[in-house]
Amino acid sequence: MTLLGIDVGGSGIKGALVDSETGEMISERFRIPTPNPRTPEAMTDVIAEIVAHFDYKGKVGCGFPTIIKNGICKASGNLDPSWLGVNVEEILEKKTGLDFTVLNDADAAGYATMNYGIGKGEKGLVVMITIGTGLGSGAFLDGRLIPNFELGQIPYKKYSKIELWAAGSAKDREKLSYKKWGKRFNTFLEYVELIISPDLIILGGGASKDFDQFKSQIKIDTKVIAAELQNHAGIIGAAVASQYKAKKV
Repeated sequence: MTLLGIDVGGSGIKGALVDSETGEMISERFRIPTPNPRTPEAMTDVIAEIVAHFDYKGKVGCGFPTIIKNGICKASGNLDPSWLGVNVEEILEKKTGLDFTVLNDADAAGYATMNYGIGKGEKGLVVMITIGTGLGSGAFLDGRLIPNFELGQIPYKKYSKIELWAAGSAKDREKLSYKKWGKRFNTFLEYVELIISPDLIILGGGASKDFDQFKSQIKIDTKVIAAELQNHAGIIGAAVASQYKAKKV
């Protein structure tokens, strides 16, 4: 079955067609910059434009960069505060006339990685960390999703949340080298290890493709690997979740 997956990020909103049997993208990725401000009206317009680009009429899966519970945005995260309390599935369905499944973006990326990627068959507590504008996290226990595991929201020193200090956007904003930024990211991973003691950490998102440039700074005991699906995992996972409503993880 061909499904449309959309990955909403802080800097870009991407979509592609996915084969639900193989987990492979069967179209080129189509990307539109995330509008500023990141309001519901502006972002739903962009998502509708991506749907129209593919002339698509089926179920749509959408990874969203914040806590989503039963389709409702429970925290605004790095988005406009007006998203709080919005039923994201409902407004996207009204905008496009299509059936949307919306889930946390890191959960979507983890869903793809655990079903089609390097995490397939891994047991125990596996955490997927997506590195981008923020630090998303998807947690899986023996392959089953534990939704909305938002580890990037951990408070840190003067920051309301550690992702403001250790995400990929902080590296870009402060023009940090991978060595300096890697030390910050390792501090974040130290907290993750202390709090939940995972068996494996898988890195995804934009910065994961450059893992070789900062892995020497990763000092924790937990095994850390990069996801080979990298920046496509969110699209693939969201697409397949639209078919299974994220129940078959």
